Amino acid sequence: MKTLHKSILTSLYYQTPQSIAELSNSIGKSVPNVTRSVQELLQYNLINSEGFAASTGGRRAIQYSLNIEVLPTLLAIAIDQYNTSISLMDLSNQMIKELHQQHINLNQSEDPLEKIIALIDSFLESENKENILTVGISMPGFVDSEKGINSSYSPTDPLYHIKDAIERHLQIPTYIENDSTAIAIAEHQFGKAKGSNNALIINLNWGVGLGMILEGRLFKGHSGYAGEFSHIPLSNQNKLCSCGKRGCLEVEASLIAALGYASEQIENGQISQLTAHYGQEGRINIDQLIAAALNGDQVAIESFAKIGYMLGKGIATLIHIINPEKVIISGKGSEIGQILLPQIQASMLEFSIQRLSKDTSIEISTLHNAQIIGTASIAVSSSNWEVLHKKQTETN
Repeated sequence: MKTLHKSILTSLYYQTPQSIAELSNSIGKSVPNVTRSVQELLQYNLINSEGFAASTGGRRAIQYSLNIEVLPTLLAIAIDQYNTSISLMDLSNQMIKELHQQHINLNQSEDPLEKIIALIDSFLESENKENILTVGISMPGFVDSEKGINSSYSPTDPLYHIKDAIERHLQIPTYIENDSTAIAIAEHQFGKAKGSNNALIINLNWGVGLGMILEGRLFKGHSGYAGEFSHIPLSNQNKLCSCGKRGCLEVEASLIAALGYASEQIENGQISQLTAHYGQEGRINIDQLIAAALNGDQVAIESFAKIGYMLGKGIATLIHIINPEKVIISGKGSEIGQILLPQIQASMLEFSIQRLSKDTSIEISTLHNAQIIGTASIAVSSSNWEVLHKKQTETN
């Protein structure tokens, strides 16, 4: 498949419909070249003509979109420290098979890679794998997307080469990216950061990840590891972080920190809707804590308020360095955004220079399944569209 064909299809995935002039601008190619390629893609039946755009006073342009019905699907695998989610999606980011999630503890499970592959096999059991264009994986850690490795694990650990292992198993092109980077891509293309040239996207989950959109582009730094927000030393606690150091923001601003605080309060006799859960199971989970907070439980609310205050302190630091237009709270933590936001704003007033922070808006993501969508986006952007090339050759 021609490079320009791939660029047009990818551009239409991110923004649809588009006219030839819009496509020319978005991919940086001349109008005649784009026109020729669009006509070829119409012949291949890979895109549709959507008719004329609304009138703006001049000649109306014809708009084009992907022909979703004939295009292949994507397999998106979103992994965090405790859960793996998997979804089969079309190229309009619609799930064509219900998302499935399984508890897999990356640090404590015996052979987590084997469990992830078993989950994939079970999920795809009744699916036609030949129709899957590509596979995207996102997960926490020092992910080198160019090399396809996760160097948070030793080279002898199966998770170090998780991308290669899944690619060999499925015999489908597979790509991997850091989870917070995937979420940042999703927010920039489809969420609250769309149209923003300078935005920071915080992945509030078991850690506190960060994706940065600077001057309209994803910023990954020299080695590709920019955004380790969790490990900025802003905590006064002497608690050991998951990275092995002390004082990291993560120990006071993550969802794990909120669970720890709530558990401590219940153990100390504080009255809570969660007391029965804790008594029966010896623990509470994050979904229970979120539900209790949204139902007005004071222990749960205070737990999230505490991490919101620390998060605001960290955001103030970022604003002083980056001076972004927006800071977006995404990930699992966005579910309790209404509780976090006042605390973040109060903390920012305390720790930031008002002249800098007054022009930065703090927003809560409304993008559902942001990591899955970002993971699919990575797969689309990285793909060489070989499935389409094969079908083209067979048809023509």
